[in-house]
Amino acid sequence: MPSQTPETPCEFNPVSTPDYLQEDQLRALQLQRLRTIIAHAYENVEHFRNRCKENNLTPDSLKTARDLAKFPFTVKTDLRDTYPFGLFATSMKDIVRVHASSGTTGKPIVVAYTQDDINVWANAMMRSFAACGLHRGDIIQNAYGYGLFTGGLGAHYGAEALGATVIPVSGGNTDRQIMLMKDFGTNAICCTPSYFLHMIERADEMGLSIKDLPIRAGVFGAEPWTDSMRKHIEELGNIKAYDIYGLSEIVGPGVGMECVHQDGLHIFEDLFYPEIIDPESGEPLPDGEEGELVLTTLCKFAMPMIRYRTRDITSIMPDRCACGRTIRRIRRIGRRSDDMFIIRGVNVFPSQIETGLLNVENTLPHYQIVLTRTKGLDNIEVQVEVTAETFSDRISEMEALRKRIETAIEKIINIRVAVRLVEPNTIPRSEGKAKRLIDNRKEE
Repeated sequence: MPSQTPETPCEFNPVSTPDYLQEDQLRALQLQRLRTIIAHAYENVEHFRNRCKENNLTPDSLKTARDLAKFPFTVKTDLRDTYPFGLFATSMKDIVRVHASSGTTGKPIVVAYTQDDINVWANAMMRSFAACGLHRGDIIQNAYGYGLFTGGLGAHYGAEALGATVIPVSGGNTDRQIMLMKDFGTNAICCTPSYFLHMIERADEMGLSIKDLPIRAGVFGAEPWTDSMRKHIEELGNIKAYDIYGLSEIVGPGVGMECVHQDGLHIFEDLFYPEIIDPESGEPLPDGEEGELVLTTLCKFAMPMIRYRTRDITSIMPDRCACGRTIRRIRRIGRRSDDMFIIRGVNVFPSQIETGLLNVENTLPHYQIVLTRTKGLDNIEVQVEVTAETFSDRISEMEALRKRIETAIEKIINIRVAVRLVEPNTIPRSEGKAKRLIDNRKEE
């Protein structure tokens, strides 16, 4: 049976923040916490211990932070293969919460938290909100889903720790969301960027304008989105749109967050140790080089994650942020190593197509990519919503717009795609993550 949670070194001073530690202090803290969490996982997680033994590793093998690269990766299939509790490192009587995400094989990904882990999560989310200029007294409407999904409760606890007023509306019921924003004087909204765009559209249909409301900030995550999408949101909503990063396997939202400068996401690296690796070889890459983000939890004892491969592609920014925080930043994540699709030998990411279409006027940021196969040949069609005024224009003007979009996308991905213009509200909206890709190739 797993042992008791060790005496945690993850104690927080409410009047100070590790965001501004001197680099030597931060590195010393990271090494201390790495040693503690590696030893805890080795002692209490059979799966991790066996992997280490296969590579002749023990906790004593970690002399410096660079030695972490010797240890085995953890991947998502490890969580599925050990479902439900095989990666837990504490006894159930110490676990106060479990969350789960949907799994493609029918079994969810299960994660667990001790009370100390919950406190760590709340601390990370509190610092996330503070980084983008929110503070005590703000009214934060939380439209992330509550329940087994980590988004809702993660944002909720962090906003309360900040001293803000939380509206725990959860996802869905868009008309009610808009009513509450207006009646309660919401200052900030937490949801996916695609859902906020849907809220803007629906408010317009209701005869309201988000621009007339006191909301000034949006904390958007749970799906990749581009700078073009950010610009679109900020213009339509008259707000500042901030990117938040997290994943259930690590803790939930709050692993990284943009500050007011919107120039990369600060990783709370006193809690989550970041590495960038070559996705193919698994070898570590230096700061500044693009690769796959790997994270190790430094203060999560119910279910420590050692070198978890996120599949998110980014790089660590080597320079200091203008905000003064010493914790490093990663570039915004616009693609994953596993959401890529291949068309005629070309690697394509949905975010590349989004960038192309948003460079063209009179298109809306609602699109779907449909892949089909005919007689062994792969085809790609991008369905793009256009404004109502554009859709009712002359056929010749519609055709010219379609060709401009095709050209804009081709310039980015270097292959020609078929573009089909559709009326507003034709593409299904989602209250959670937007479904951008429909791959019908296996069905033909």
